[in-house]
Amino acid sequence: MIDCIYNSDSIFEIKKLDSNSIHAIISDIPYGIDYDDWDILHSNTNSALGGTSSAQHKTSLFKRRGKPLNGWSEADKKRPQEYQEWVESWSNEWFRVLKSGSSAFVFAGRQFAHRVVVAFENSGFTFKDMLSWEKDKAPHRAQRISCVFERRGDIANTNKWVGWRVANLRPLFEPILWFQKPYKTGSTLADNLIKHEVGAWNENSLTHWNIQQGALNHSNILKVRITSEDKGYHVAQKPLNLMKLLIDLVTKEEQIVLDPFAGSGTTLLAAKELNRHFIGYEKNNGIYNIAVNRLGIEKNNSFYNKEKNK
Repeated sequence: MIDCIYNSDSIFEIKKLDSNSIHAIISDIPYGIDYDDWDILHSNTNSALGGTSSAQHKTSLFKRRGKPLNGWSEADKKRPQEYQEWVESWSNEWFRVLKSGSSAFVFAGRQFAHRVVVAFENSGFTFKDMLSWEKDKAPHRAQRISCVFERRGDIANTNKWVGWRVANLRPLFEPILWFQKPYKTGSTLADNLIKHEVGAWNENSLTHWNIQQGALNHSNILKVRITSEDKGYHVAQKPLNLMKLLIDLVTKEEQIVLDPFAGSGTTLLAAKELNRHFIGYEKNNGIYNIAVNRLGIEKNNSFYNKEKNK
């Protein structure tokens, strides 16, 4: 059934979709970096992550992460490989349901983005490009190392390390990985477009949605206008206009867009407003209810069928 979101786990439910039936997949997948309960792939047993800072108690964004005290354990060293194996456990199904030449856009954390690329390539995808979504602001928790020495009463090292910090720079861009399902060997892109109507990209999408476009023609650096729909629904919510840009870039009206990790439904809402059909999955019941309300549909029912039956 199309034009609906299911309150279920896509890793299992996607197996019910027909092969070669989807025109594009766009999804903000779990990053596996323990930002919150929904982003935890497995329990972290590293005792070195037992400490927390006062800054972590002021925001829910970092509440699941500890502060490294004694370096990384063997368990931490295994996390990138475990994450890659988890991605590969479902990326094969993404490949199966997409039409030849179709695109898949994946929002990936910078820490493990390379693991997503390897997993998707192992599943048969071509890694087409990495887009950069430029943000206006982002949380920053880089601690001044001089403060650590100051609390210890180590005046010499406090003065020596003034201006130096630990942790990352402010993350003002987010990578969007662009994959493509190859068209059949012996065929051509033109033949594939005639048969499946996917495989090319729409330059008007960039002109219309990307506000960086004036200076960077057809650029892979994206910045969009923020709307009232862009906050308040989910901790990892993405801008509605950004999802519209991606959908408009690789699909035409009446085609089907799939979001296996739908969250609060931003991708699906963008598809609906652009006259695309949509299918989504969200296993968290509370977040699922938010998506249903945003989309104006019945639970596990189809807006499309509901309109047809009026």
